[in-house]
Parts: sequence; C-alpha cells; structure tokens
Amino acid sequence: MRRYETIFILDPDLSEEQRKPVLDRVMDLFTQYKGFLVESEEWGSRKLAYEIKKKVRGFYVRLDYCGAGDLVNEMERSFRIDDRVLKYMTILLAEDVDLEAIKAEMAAKVEKQAPEGAEPAPAEGAAASSETEPQASKVREEA
Repeated sequence: MRRYETIFILDPDLSEEQRKPVLDRVMDLFTQYKGFLVESEEWGSRKLAYEIKKKVRGFYVRLDYCGAGDLVNEMERSFRIDDRVLKYMTILLAEDVDLEAIKAEMAAKVEKQAPEGAEPAPAEGAAASSETEPQASKVREEA
C-alpha cells in the first residue's frame, strides 16, 4: 500500500451544501477502493496564484491517505469530469507503508491531544489533527 497526498481546489462560489456532494463522493472512494484516510483538511477559500476558469479564488482541500493506484486513478477521474473542481494534484509520499503503524501513530496523537481524564476519541477514519491546525491557520493569516 502506498501513501499519497492530494490537494484539490473547488469553485469558491459553491455553498457548503454544494461542496458536500463532492467531498462525500471522494470519501466514498476510500471504502470502494479499500483506502485509508489518514487526514483531511479543509483550508478554505484562498487567493489563487493565477486565474483558473476565470476565478481568482478557490476552496482548498487536502487529503492524506493510503491506498492503491486504482484509488488515485478513480479520484482523479472524478475530478476531471466534475466542473466544480478547478484543479487537483496528487503526490506519492511513500512507496510502501505499514498501515498498522500509521493507525498506531494516529491513536497516539489523539491520546496526546486529549485532556487528562477525558476519554480518547477513536482513531479510525478521518482524523483531523489539531497539531496541524495552527499551521494551517498561520498560513491563512499570511495569505
């Protein structure tokens, strides 16, 4: 199994209700193609470096996941045929990953972030790391 990172940019004029089907479709692909979503971040609306489809802003979403090539192919195919997606890019992070080690790492992060006496949240599925949220908000402030 390989580890990938995909960043895609949605039309910024879409409402939350219009963005949800696109995000749901992507999440459904993980179950269909036996992938594992490590982390999902919505970076929000940002200024684009250059105009895309006459838009100067875009809604950014970042996915960190494990899966096979067919998952990536299907995800990119769905992005190509969906007019709501302005741009996308997938990067191979690691050739061969140990899924159990990643799950254990995610569980350790969740336990570390939980306040004392609180019950830790389950590590299965999409886990948004609050450790990366300050970095994401820091980037938003600079933009």
